[in-house]
Amino acid sequence: MSSFVGVLVSDQWLQSQFTQVELRTLKSKFVSARNQSARVTVGDLPPIFKKLKAFNEVLEEDEIKGILAESYQNMDEEIDFESFLRAHLNLQGRAAAKDGGSRSSSSFLKAATTTVHHAINESEKASYVAHINGYLAEDKFISQFLPIDPSTDAIFDLAKDGVLLCKLINVAVPGTIDERAINTKRVLNPWERNENHTLGLNSAKAIGCTVVNIGTQDLVEARPHLVLGLISQIIKIQLLADLNLKKTPQLVELVDDDKDVEELISLPPEKVLLKWMNFHLKKAGYEKQVTNFSSDLKDGEAYAYLLNALAPEHSGPSALVTSDPTERANMVLEQAEKLDCKRYLTPKDIVEGSPNLNLAFVAQIFQHRNGLTAADSKKITFAEMMTDDVQTSREERCFRLWINSLGIVTFVNNVFEDVRNGWVLLEVLDKVSPGSVNWKQATKPPIKMPFRKVENCNQVIKIGKDLNFSLVNVAGNDFVQGNKKLLLAFLWQLMRFNMLQLLKNLRSHSQGKEITDADILNWANSKVKRAGRTSQMESFKDKNLSCGIFFLELLSAVEPRVVNWSLVTKGETDEDKRLNATYIISVARKLGCSIFLLPEDIMEVNQKMILTLTASIMYWSLKRPEENTSPEAPPVVASVGDANETDEANELSNLTIDDAASEAASEG
Repeated sequence: MSSFVGVLVSDQWLQSQFTQVELRTLKSKFVSARNQSARVTVGDLPPIFKKLKAFNEVLEEDEIKGILAESYQNMDEEIDFESFLRAHLNLQGRAAAKDGGSRSSSSFLKAATTTVHHAINESEKASYVAHINGYLAEDKFISQFLPIDPSTDAIFDLAKDGVLLCKLINVAVPGTIDERAINTKRVLNPWERNENHTLGLNSAKAIGCTVVNIGTQDLVEARPHLVLGLISQIIKIQLLADLNLKKTPQLVELVDDDKDVEELISLPPEKVLLKWMNFHLKKAGYEKQVTNFSSDLKDGEAYAYLLNALAPEHSGPSALVTSDPTERANMVLEQAEKLDCKRYLTPKDIVEGSPNLNLAFVAQIFQHRNGLTAADSKKITFAEMMTDDVQTSREERCFRLWINSLGIVTFVNNVFEDVRNGWVLLEVLDKVSPGSVNWKQATKPPIKMPFRKVENCNQVIKIGKDLNFSLVNVAGNDFVQGNKKLLLAFLWQLMRFNMLQLLKNLRSHSQGKEITDADILNWANSKVKRAGRTSQMESFKDKNLSCGIFFLELLSAVEPRVVNWSLVTKGETDEDKRLNATYIISVARKLGCSIFLLPEDIMEVNQKMILTLTASIMYWSLKRPEENTSPEAPPVVASVGDANETDEANELSNLTIDDAASEAASEG
């Protein structure tokens, strides 16, 4: 294993925004510039940043200079390395916004949450307010505060108690939060408010939002750029929910053969939306290719052609005849309203190329009139065969959410496809075992040469063996070929390693010994027994756990006020079990556990997910007194490349074990 010591940054949040390979590259650029003139000034940055691949194709040097001038009045001002990194993040957000989200599926959120200046886009704010006013108008609690006036800061005042975000999450992905766990009094005390925000953040993470740089205090203070950034992610997830073959099998009409179906399954929803749009535009005679939701839509022509193709009864040639883009944009919106599409944007937003609002608008058109028929039943049958079975889908979901929660640069849309080039796995290894990756021997995507992918995956296998993973007869090419069984086995071991690293930080509770699976089991039983309860867990696959009572007693034991026992059922019927399981997950998240299991995992007693839940509750319980009452306790070890301490606590929730280890704990 490499003995490399990584680049350290004093600001933990800033460190979490970069992988070690990025930090080393940027540090090298910074030191090189400083060596030339003994100091680095703001004026030195434009030519440095222009040469970086992230900005080279998107921003001109003058544009970079102009963006920097917004934050620095004096171009001769000397800056340190951390200021250099913050300037890079600022440019990253602006570049993503200009690029229209076509390069990275996470640009939607990066543009909204990482810019240094935190400028609020009033048009986006008005659009999100309209969304809230529409979708939550019938909500018993929120409706009393509606409609929100978009010209005021009422949206931020309403967000301060945490209820709004929880309600929006349930609109986006129904059933994510058990609303019985939300504190919904008119006036909340600080504890109740913090519980709501903790529940909201952990639930947002569980539906796929990236929240590595957002804390509960940010939401209590309702910091506008972070609140809007989180709301934008939630709305995006809602609007793009149907852009996959499971929800809309007719999407197979977009491809020609079976190989293309495989590619379609792996595409992120934004790319599927663009593919759908171009499919109809080509049939309608539009000669250009739409590659983003920004510059390619500014003249409004693509919208005019699209609506003519999908809804000729509401459209006409007038939108194409006019030469004024603003007038055309206005006609387009009027035609779309006849389809009952919500007006997420104004003519000005179209002309200015707002990527977030254009994406929302196109998604609305898709929801109301997708124009797909898919008469080819063979294609649909093949697509259904290609989609994973229920258990595999659950595991893929869990790994995807875990990887994205680590704060790596690459956003994972489909685990089985996105890890095949090895790069994502190397990024994850760099997070959980800093310094283990030899980046000089790694190739960053896009990778054209197949053997480079194999090289990346071979290094992944080598590091896995160095970390004592069980990888008998596993080769890098197995990952490149997308062997799901082997990928799942590797990812499980990777998560288990992450768990063990986190548990090492709790040595003060285990008298210097490693905490084992049996220790977790014994701790949970002991905690419940000391609280005067009678239920016990025989193993992580104890079928009696399906009713949920044990976990509610465990949660109550670690925090007596968190469970409302009047809401708990006996768990005798399947419906009662589901009610309890849903409540358990929301209460655990409300407490501070970042968990990705589903109610079915508790009802069916999925032993691996049962362990993640138990260990997450244990970690929260053991960590709390260290933070609140024991200043003498040793600090949590922070390694280079790790997220901040809060993220370390959250990551434990995603631990899991291999089958052999689970069996050993079960038998113990």
